[in-house]
Amino acid sequence: MNIGEAARRAGVSAKMIRHYEQNGLLRPAARTEAGYRQYDRHSVEELKFIRQARVLGFSIRQIEDLLRLRRDPHRASRAVRTLAEQHLAEVEEKMRELAAMKTTLEQLIAACPGDEHPDCAILERLSAPANEQP
Repeated sequence: MNIGEAARRAGVSAKMIRHYEQNGLLRPAARTEAGYRQYDRHSVEELKFIRQARVLGFSIRQIEDLLRLRRDPHRASRAVRTLAEQHLAEVEEKMRELAAMKTTLEQLIAACPGDEHPDCAILERLSAPANEQP
């Protein structure tokens, strides 16, 4: 199938397919005599796998590792689980960082009167040097 059909079946754009090929996530497609890319069912399955991994927030590097493990019939599931656990730890850390951002923003918003006066704690805090931040 051509790149447009592969993209449709996998739920990604043709641009993303070319991007994944350039980054080495997807093996280069076979080419017709005219130079058009041709994909098979296996390529579409890998594209779906990549798309789902991206939805879960795995990095390109992590997806490379997952694909390598997926392609290895002698892999240990332990290796896959370890990779997923590491990603989960990263997600949890990001969630803590986002929670801290949320708290700070809530405090700043509460401290800004939001009226016609120019004084605003949000602008003052953002203007303060990092070492003076509470």
